[in-house]
Formats: sequence, structure tokens, C-alpha cells
Amino acid sequence: MKIHEYQAKDLLAAAGANVPKHVVATTPDEAAAAFDQLGGKGAMVKAQVHAGGRGAGQLKGYGEKLGGVKFCSSREKAKAVAAAMLAHPLVTKQTGPEGQPIKTLIVQADAEPAKEFYLAVVLDRAAGVPVLMASAEGGMDIEEVAAKHPEKILRAHVSPEAGLQPFQARRLAHELGFTGDQVPKAEKIMLALAKVFLDTDASLAEVNPLAITKAGDVVVLDAKIDFDDNALFRHKELAALRDLGEENPAEVRAGKANLNFIQLDGTIGCLVNGAGLAMATMDMVNYYGKEHGVGPANFLDVGGSVTADGAIEAFRILLADPKVKGVFVNIFGGIASCATIAEALVKAGKEVGFRVPVVVRLEGNEVEKAREILGKAAADLPTLKTAADLTAAAKLVVELSK
Repeated sequence: MKIHEYQAKDLLAAAGANVPKHVVATTPDEAAAAFDQLGGKGAMVKAQVHAGGRGAGQLKGYGEKLGGVKFCSSREKAKAVAAAMLAHPLVTKQTGPEGQPIKTLIVQADAEPAKEFYLAVVLDRAAGVPVLMASAEGGMDIEEVAAKHPEKILRAHVSPEAGLQPFQARRLAHELGFTGDQVPKAEKIMLALAKVFLDTDASLAEVNPLAITKAGDVVVLDAKIDFDDNALFRHKELAALRDLGEENPAEVRAGKANLNFIQLDGTIGCLVNGAGLAMATMDMVNYYGKEHGVGPANFLDVGGSVTADGAIEAFRILLADPKVKGVFVNIFGGIASCATIAEALVKAGKEVGFRVPVVVRLEGNEVEKAREILGKAAADLPTLKTAADLTAAAKLVVELSK
């Protein structure tokens, strides 16, 4: 689960990080009032969307060059910029060409940064513990720094039990180039970042940029925190921060049905039980479909204990996508019964209607009974086809939908 920048900053501030004053606004008038509230000498207006690269982005359909982050020197400018942002989707490298609508802004006091840094805590899967990463090359191009100059990324492993230790934070602060009273200020922010990561079961806690201001202060200019969905039952207060308007509606719908769904750009819907089998299914579709411009339209794992109702809802979600020209059902019955899936397929065909070819490959628990069910339903569902194995099924669904 992702949250907005202002929400991430609130969590960091509560843990002791130094965060510039900011005010949330949802209308141009509120943005103008926030500008006054912050002193009226200059402020940043920042779009709140779940996408990186906001500053380098562009408002779709807006005539002038304007992204999702803009310095404003007057209340009139703040109001005009807010009006433009709220009226136009923001296009960045992470949103795709359609852009992301902007519903919320923050107006942030101008911190006048003189030098920018990067901080993040993520899980080091090789070491099996979190790691604090830091770089003196902060800002919008941190991905390029990591790719071309990995030696500029400093690291300190974080104990899950004891947390980041002060001596580790001080060492990193010195290595990054902080001096004098900047060192304890940077240390405090690093400790807060690591604490939030551990306390909230986060999968990512990032400050980019961390800045030294012209006045010599050390502040969090931007923040991003993602949470492990599997741990949200322990954090009801964090789950309440979720903004469903920022998420794909089909993925939200699937989540409510306990389906693991990720929408992609292809034309063949995939309904599979098990994440590993789903990945293999997508690979096969890509392999046999690439010559014809055909690829998977989604990742959909219905799980090992799928019910008939769950499978029917999965079909509704798949067929609601107008790009889908065919559906590949690939089920291995271990815990799940192939017969249950077959019955759900028949019921879905009658209730939802198969407007596109549906190719089914079943193996495992009660497969013979499942094939009998599908055989009897074949006359009523002419678009429903079966295949003996994975390769044959992949070839057939590509052929029928290309």
C-alpha cells in the first residue's frame, strides 16, 4: 500500500524528523490561503499522486511547461498553479501517457535547499535484514546514479530487533559530508526513517531529497513510504490512510474478492492458481504471442483455495477490460479442485457471457470430473475451448485471439 507525501511526512515528523511546514489543499482558494498561512514569502505547490518524477512531469493538455512541483512567489501564482494542477492529469515516467488526476496538493514553505541527499530503508534480501541506503547525489536522478555509479550509494544494515544505531547514523552523516551541527540533525532524520520503517512494517521508506538549507538546517523535502499489505491487519491506522482513488479500479475490485490481480498492457487475460504458475503462463503467452503482438493483459492469481464465486468474479474483472481478446485459464489442482473451477467456468459463461475465446488447461485434483463438466457444457459455450497441455493451450489462445 502506498500513501501520499504529506502522510509520509507526518509519520516521519512524529518519529522526530525535521519536516518543513506544509498545508494540505484541495482547491485553488485553499492553496492561496495556505500560501498566506506559511508567511507569504514563497512556497512550493506539490501535486499529491502515487507516482515518482513529479517535478520532471507535465500536466496533460496544459499549454505551458508545468509539472507536479512548482515554486510560487505570490499567492496569485500559487492559486493559478493549483488551479492548473487540479484541472489536468499529471504525466510522468511512472504514470503512463494517460497521466494521473490530481485531487490533493500540499503547499510547502520554501526551505531554500543548498545541497540535496538521498536516504532510503528497504529490505536487503541477500542479508535478510533492512538496509539504510544513502547518497550525496540526491534528487530526481537518483536512479541514474544507482545504475551508473553504484559506489556512490552508502549502506548500513539495520537490526530488526535493535533498530538503526546512533553510531551508524553518525558515520553515514560524516561520510555524506555533513559537518558541525548538521551531523546530529542528519542523524536524527536517519534514526526516524529507520524507526518508521520497522514500526510500520514498511517495504520502503524514502527521503528524496534530504536537504541542507541555505540557513544550514537539515530537512526532509520529500518522502515516500510503501507498506507491506500482508501486515496491514496490525496497523488499522495506516490502512485508513489508503487512497483508493490513486489505484487501478480493477485491482481494487480484485482485492475485495481476495484475488491477486495486476493489470498489464496485453490482450490475453490470464486466470491461474498460484503465483509461480501465473508467471510461467505469462511467459508462455509472451513466447508464442510476440510475433503477433500478443501478450498477457494481466497477472491474476486466484489462489490455491479458490471458490466458485471467486472464479466468477475473476472472469467479470477480466472481461471488463475492453483490450482483452482472449482468456487463458491455467489451473493445477493441488488444494483446489479442478471440478470446482470447471463448474465456475460454466456458471461464469452463462452469467457473464464469454465474448472472447476462453482456452482452458486443467491438471491435478479431480481433473477427469472437470473435463466431463466442460465437455457437457461445450454445446452451450462455443467460445470455450480445452487443451491437453500448457504449450498447446498457449498456442491455441494466441491463435484464437491474435
